[in-house]
Formats: sequence, structure tokens, C-alpha cells
Amino acid sequence: MVVFFLNKIAETRGVSILKWMSDEPSWDLYRSFLAVLREGSLSAAARALGLTQPTVARHIDGLEAAIRFPLFTRSQQGLAATEAALELQPYAESLAATTAALLRAASGQGRAVGGAVRVSASEVIGAEVLPPILARLREDHPALEIELVLSNAVDNLLRRDADIAVRMVEPIQEALVVKRVGAVTLGLHAHRTYLARAGAPRDVKDLRTHSLIGFDRETPAIRSMLQRAPALDGLRFALRTDSDTAQLMAIKAGFGIGVCQTALARRDRDLERVLPDAFALELGVWLAMHENLRSTPRCRAVFDGLAAGLKAHVD
Repeated sequence: MVVFFLNKIAETRGVSILKWMSDEPSWDLYRSFLAVLREGSLSAAARALGLTQPTVARHIDGLEAAIRFPLFTRSQQGLAATEAALELQPYAESLAATTAALLRAASGQGRAVGGAVRVSASEVIGAEVLPPILARLREDHPALEIELVLSNAVDNLLRRDADIAVRMVEPIQEALVVKRVGAVTLGLHAHRTYLARAGAPRDVKDLRTHSLIGFDRETPAIRSMLQRAPALDGLRFALRTDSDTAQLMAIKAGFGIGVCQTALARRDRDLERVLPDAFALELGVWLAMHENLRSTPRCRAVFDGLAAGLKAHVD
């Protein structure tokens, strides 16, 4: 894929790819290139990779010599990526994901349930719901190694950014094994100390006089939620953050009123639900993995274990 891309660049400059790249650059060069892109400097990239700074510098020089284009320019902030570097970045990211997937697959060869499985989940699900489920999986299968990625972004399972994903939106990509686990209910909640101090709102209009906890940037998911709960549109937030975990912690700290899963709120006797008739949203929960992993023992065991654990949570 990278060679194909470089060939396209070479063609636009009237250069033969065979002349331009007599030897295809090794993965080490791309790995160092990607680390510099992510870290912003040679020294930081070297620390991230466990290499020396001169080694990383030689890798960058080698890659630039191979493709015959500069990848970075020096600036006051460190190294700035050139246009060529930014064009190469998604292909280097794809190589990194493929390499990581290869190592995970190699770690779990054989029919026994063991090796690495990379699981992606939203912040709150990953931090509040999955740990006890994963603990039980590890008890049942001591040779399992779990890589847990917490992100509200949707990882590309076809590119193998993750082996298994817990998603709050229905996956639409083909070549995936998808299971709908159920749905969680979202509601407005506040700590009892906040309600004792500020009083409980009697209707949606009362929310305008309260300290509200909400999002910082309006994403497609947020817009969809507001369409289903138009009464909340236009409210001003006293605390704005795109981190669902930070919102939940702020609710628990008594900052004000915010949205969280009712199942999670029931675990904390200090959290109380407010205006349940005015605001209640159902959010679907899906599990997905690449269909090629269906028969892989370690992935099948984790998929089934997550399905059972999440089903118990949503029920």
C-alpha cells in the first residue's frame, strides 16, 4: 500500500519508482517516522521507542533518502511535518496497526485461550463497566492478555485498530461480526449534597437556574441526542468537557446536574435521578469484531465474555 502511494507521488514528479526506491524502506524507518509525527521531536520519539536520538535521526534520514522528499522542517516548536509527511501518515498508521495485529495473532497461536486481545470501548463503559468483566475473563483464562483502549472515537476494526469494540452506535461496516447486547438508559443525575444545597428542579425550565455539566463540542452523537430531547437544547453549562468520565466524576463530586447511565447511578447511593419523566434516553450497546477472528479461540472467548457481562449490566 505504501509503495503504491509512493509510486503515485513519483509519477506526479516524473520519477520512476524503481529508480526512486531501489530498496523498500524497512518497517523500522516508518516506525520512527510515525513516532516523530506523534511526539513532535527526535528526543521524545527516541524515548517512546526505547532508542537513542541518533538512531531515530538516522531512520528519518534514511526514509527521506528513500522517498527523496523532506519529511520534517525545524521550527521553534520542534519538528514540523511537511506535506509529504502528512500524506504518508495514514499509511504509516495502517502499517502500525497491522504490525500490532500480527503480534497479537502470533501471541495466541494454538487452540488454547491465550495471547493478546485488543478491546476498544467508550470512556465510561471502559472505566466503569468492563474492569470486573475482564477480571472474570482473566480468572477463567489466565493466559489472556487484554489491551484496553478507552476512546469515544470509533476504531476501524477492518484495519485492526482493535480486535473487539464495544460501541454505542450500530456498526455499519461489512465483514464484521456484530451483536446487539441491549440498551442503557441515560438520565439526569446529581449528588444528594448538591440537591440539598441547590434544591431539586421541578421541571426542565428550572434547569436554567442550576449548575449543569455538559459537553464542550457538539458532535453528531450529541446532535442526535438533542433531537430526541429538544427541551435540553440551548441550556448553558457551568462545566463543559468532552470527557464522559470527567462529567461522571463531576456529578459524583457534587458540582451539579449531568447525564449518566442510570445503571451506574444506582451503584452509588449518593446519586439521585432528577426529572426522570422529562429526560430518559435509550442508548444501544453493540459488540463487534472482524469476521476473520470469529474462529480464533482468544477473541471468541473475550467476545462471548463481554457479551455476557454487558448483558447483565444493561439488564
